[in-house]
Amino acid sequence: MLVHLQYALVSVPPVCISHVEGRNQTCVTQFLLLGLSVQGELQSLLFWLFLSMYLVTFTGNLLIILAIITDSRLHTPMYFFLSNLSFSDICFTSTTIPKMLLNIQLQSRAISYEGCLSQMYFYVLFGGLDNFLLTVMAYDRFVAICHPVHYMVIMNPKFCGMLLLGSWVLSILVSLLLDLMVLRLSFCTELEIPHFFCELNQVIQLACSDTFLNDLAMYLASGLLDVVPLTGILSSYSKIVSSILRISSVSVKYKAFSTCGSHLLVVSLFYGTSLGVYLSSTATQNSRATSVMYTVVTPMLNPFIYGLRNKDIKQALRKLFRRETFSAYMILCFKIMI
Repeated sequence: MLVHLQYALVSVPPVCISHVEGRNQTCVTQFLLLGLSVQGELQSLLFWLFLSMYLVTFTGNLLIILAIITDSRLHTPMYFFLSNLSFSDICFTSTTIPKMLLNIQLQSRAISYEGCLSQMYFYVLFGGLDNFLLTVMAYDRFVAICHPVHYMVIMNPKFCGMLLLGSWVLSILVSLLLDLMVLRLSFCTELEIPHFFCELNQVIQLACSDTFLNDLAMYLASGLLDVVPLTGILSSYSKIVSSILRISSVSVKYKAFSTCGSHLLVVSLFYGTSLGVYLSSTATQNSRATSVMYTVVTPMLNPFIYGLRNKDIKQALRKLFRRETFSAYMILCFKIMI
């Protein structure tokens, strides 16, 4: 899906750098992605492994979206945000994996300068959108459990739409700002990125010019896209737990905890693995391996977590599989992928 979108940004002129001031100018037209492994014998295994994971991610999240769209019982705020999270996960993985698979297939490590900028833009956009959607979903569960009587009044369609719009706008603006700030950098002749995609921090480290403003913007963006959402999630769940502990009925407590179980598991996977990347940043190979967890594995597991733990989703999927139009949906799915 985003295979085509990755290169849809306005064409950016290559960056020219000089080895000596005013002399020997060389234009940067591409970067080299070192990938997960330099061993040639592992490339075929990596290709089939990541292709399988990508297809499972795409199909699983698409099924969640179709199940929610086609079942009127799931037209509630919780499932509205879940369908958008599934869409964001499809786009998030489509930003990095197709290019990685193409490079393995072509036995190439190159990614164009424009392609690298596009990949960074969409990666930050959909990564940030995931964070905001998880926060909004935590707030939705907080209102449902702590203020059940006023739930439909508070989480009305207009308010839900505003929350989604705000998540999109903030993600777009932050990713656009970070991407445009990369344009001001000049790069050294060593243009190898020790990753399987154009990770913003790795690209900035390759610059020869002053990166203070870029580093500052990146830290501020990390606070807005990571710290603020995580704080919101922890705040919501602290109030949820406090409210549940005051309930005397054991069965009601269990039902309340099970309502939040799937979302809490997804949050733990996403933030646990992403924090692991920063904690292991001193070891590049460890960082790359950990990045796979939150860029590929977590979006792949989300449909299973919500599908297997949610009775309404399972019923909606059964109804979807029995529909005569299901084959048409699957044809549409493959058309989108192509």
